[in-house]
Amino acid sequence: MLVYFLIIFTVLFTAFALFSYWQERKYRNKPYYKLADVGWRKCLPGPEAQLVHSIAFLGDIGAAAIDGTDPVLKLVQEWQRGAGASGSMLFLGDNLYPVGLPAESNRHYAAAKERLDHLIGIVKSYAGRGIFLSGNHDWNKGRKRGLEYVLRQQNYVVEALQDESSYLPRNGCPGPDVIQLAEGLLLVIINTQWWVQRGEKPMGPAQGCPYEDIEDFFLHLNKILRHNRHQRIVVAAHHPLYSNALHGGKFTIKQHIFPLTAAHKRIYIPLPIFGSLYPFYRQFFGAYEDMSHRKYRKMRKRLLRIFHQYSNIVYVAGHDHNLQHFESRHNHYIVSGSGSKTSFVKKGGKATFTLEQKGFFVLNYYSTGELWIEAVAASANEAGAVPGSVIFRKELHPVLQPAERV
Repeated sequence: MLVYFLIIFTVLFTAFALFSYWQERKYRNKPYYKLADVGWRKCLPGPEAQLVHSIAFLGDIGAAAIDGTDPVLKLVQEWQRGAGASGSMLFLGDNLYPVGLPAESNRHYAAAKERLDHLIGIVKSYAGRGIFLSGNHDWNKGRKRGLEYVLRQQNYVVEALQDESSYLPRNGCPGPDVIQLAEGLLLVIINTQWWVQRGEKPMGPAQGCPYEDIEDFFLHLNKILRHNRHQRIVVAAHHPLYSNALHGGKFTIKQHIFPLTAAHKRIYIPLPIFGSLYPFYRQFFGAYEDMSHRKYRKMRKRLLRIFHQYSNIVYVAGHDHNLQHFESRHNHYIVSGSGSKTSFVKKGGKATFTLEQKGFFVLNYYSTGELWIEAVAASANEAGAVPGSVIFRKELHPVLQPAERV
């Protein structure tokens, strides 16, 4: 009897695995659209709309080729020409793989410096604004001595660009930093790595941070949002608050059956059932950089509790190496993390759009008050669109309130 049970279980499991793999292969590297957004190509800004400000969100750009052949960086230069001086480039962290900018004595310093110089050169050649944020890899991959690494990168960027606001938040502090990009468009930058970082984390005036207690950060952030309910607010960070990808606990069937490919892509040793232990651990307990980890979960809960009080926020992050858009309680949550790498992203769920391709999101603010997002992919797609074409477009409708009297 046990033999028959094992045979039936094996057959059913194999059938399920093959079906799941077939389903994943059908939509990997293809855009997913929520039913209400299938007709996005017909949606365009009004004829009276004139571009006031454009923002390019470049997440996890740290592995881009610097020999002039990188498709994403070519697209960035095209965007620069279109946006002109009325634009901002935001590098959403993980600017240098694998551990940020090491000490000069480190054998990897020269390569990291060359890559950073290339990114800085792209900003220098642009008439608009360029701002670097930090991610977990910039903080020595989230390990101890990470503060030393991020301060080294910050100081290098600020010195090269001669701009104190070119690396934010400063000194590894949580933020928030506020920049008025245009009338009616406010940028708020926060350092989400502070919450999940191991080792030293700066806090207090002695370390260049305005707060002695992290609770003051949340109070100040809420105050900024409350006073600017009449504006469109873009919150930029490294870690997403919604994700259908790895850091959101989503894995492929291959990762369940061949879990050792997480260590090296060529280790195809089948470990069915036992192989699911690692994905399940990442989904329910998480590494430091996963949404399910207690530190990340606590940060996410506090931020969403604040954001849910408002209806004029666009939160943009990187971290997961794909393009995603979510809408929740009239606010919008974007993942723009495929600047130089790609990884699996699951379709459906709460997402309105997902794509596993290199590229980035652009946010355009118009004279009519309209706010639109566009996803630009660096590869051709199943519809035959050429590389660099817009693969998704959506108007972000706010619920604005009158300005608060101070």
